[in-house]
Amino acid sequence: MSLRNRPLLKKNLSKQGQLHFAQQLLALLHAGLPLLNAIELVYQSAPQSWLGWLKNTHAQLKKGYSLSHCLKEQGGHFSMEFINLIRVSERSGDLTLALKTIIQQLTGQIELRRKIQQSLSYPIITLSTSFLLIIVMMVWVVPVFKDVFEHFQAELPAPTRILITVSTLIEHCFIEIILGIIFLLGVFTAAWLKSSRLQRKCDRLTLCIPVLGNLFRLATLTHWCRTLGHLLASGLALPDALRVTAQSSNHWLSHDFSAEVFKHLTRGWPLGESLKKADPTGALCDVETLQLLRIGAETGSLAEMLNKRADILGAQLSNQLNSLSQSLEPLLIILVGAIIGGLVIILYLPIFNLGQII
Repeated sequence: MSLRNRPLLKKNLSKQGQLHFAQQLLALLHAGLPLLNAIELVYQSAPQSWLGWLKNTHAQLKKGYSLSHCLKEQGGHFSMEFINLIRVSERSGDLTLALKTIIQQLTGQIELRRKIQQSLSYPIITLSTSFLLIIVMMVWVVPVFKDVFEHFQAELPAPTRILITVSTLIEHCFIEIILGIIFLLGVFTAAWLKSSRLQRKCDRLTLCIPVLGNLFRLATLTHWCRTLGHLLASGLALPDALRVTAQSSNHWLSHDFSAEVFKHLTRGWPLGESLKKADPTGALCDVETLQLLRIGAETGSLAEMLNKRADILGAQLSNQLNSLSQSLEPLLIILVGAIIGGLVIILYLPIFNLGQII
């Protein structure tokens, strides 16, 4: 059955999309279908946004190109570790093993991201709602009190005067403030996209944030260990696996760490020393991880040790996220209550002192 030509909405695949494709392809290959026929069947039930790159992949496979080459030519739809795991399997002739590894890897990454989003969603929603509530009070509530206070014949308390001044500024310059914030965010985003130096600086600063910094470090290190472990388990040599890990990194610190380890390995240093030299301050790797990886390299079980360490770090991250979420809820409630209560008290200070003012 030939593939039909349908319109394509050009869109890169998310991790969930890559996982879905790998699962479909693995199921069809397990059923005994040849690769070309499996791609055709995936096409028949594919979402609209997949049809273009699936059609191109099928056409290139018919011309004799390898699957890894076809996926690489699809404009960044697939991550480098996905493509390289497929490439390694083409050398060994076991595509199903690579797909199983990819599914395990993507499942772990998606689950880790889900836990982070789930734990941070409540604080973000609460703080955002509180900020909007404060803006509403500044723009609509405080001006009402300002009109009332204009009839008072005495000087208002200093906190009330400051609050009214800020409210007046926001009320009269609201659009300008919003446009200014949007402009600054746009400038920062443009600079961030063009400057790898700024990206590196921002990534390093995220690890210095109190409480959250260690969570970001654990998430980055978990991703690094899991990616490198899966690449090594699939048969890729350590230098090649480090290169692919650097290319697929989601954090500049882990990218530079992989590149530094690669550099020291090529100079003849053993892995344990290379890891220490690549991260002398321990910004990414903790002492326990360094020791376990050194032992794994010496005993020939580095891939297994990396995967086990990724599971342990992921469990630590999950526990810390749960603890943070549970402790943040009452703290945020207290913080929001203090802010709103403080604003109300400041607004009512002149009324509390009404006898003195009149």
